[in-house]
Amino acid sequence: MALITRVSRLFRADFHAVLDRLEEPEVLLKQAVREMEDDIAHDEQQVKVLTYELRQLAGRRGDLGDSLRRIGEELDVCFASDKEDLARALIKRKLEVERLRKVLAQKHDSAEDAVAELNKRLQENRGRLAAMRQKVELFTEEDTHDNDETWMTPDISVRDEEVEVAFLREKQNRGRS
Repeated sequence: MALITRVSRLFRADFHAVLDRLEEPEVLLKQAVREMEDDIAHDEQQVKVLTYELRQLAGRRGDLGDSLRRIGEELDVCFASDKEDLARALIKRKLEVERLRKVLAQKHDSAEDAVAELNKRLQENRGRLAAMRQKVELFTEEDTHDNDETWMTPDISVRDEEVEVAFLREKQNRGRS
């Protein structure tokens, strides 16, 4: 039974290798790079739109602050002249402006959050795009070499944790000297 399992694994591995060659990984990587570039361009456009919207909201909030100040001045005049009917109408308008200003503040905050999230996603995607471009370069370099030699590209990327451990070892070695 173990022999059959081993043979079936070997057959599957060879079959997957054939499929990998048929799929042309270089073409797939280039397509993935194009799609990532499109996504990044779309996100950058969204950031521009939201930044414009933030400026518009800030300007509108400033205008509403000016309106509230004018209404306050008008209310002073109304109360000084004992015009309570006119003061009630101004108070109603003041309450409406305050509510509108509160809504605009909420929209401003949510737009700021969206911009921050988009910027974070853009940074991550730019890193992934750089890694994908490196992979494409590796594949194009492999194609220029003889294809008779099939070898796996070793993973030479270094994680941050590995750097920290090596740094601590070096620091410790230097401290002993």
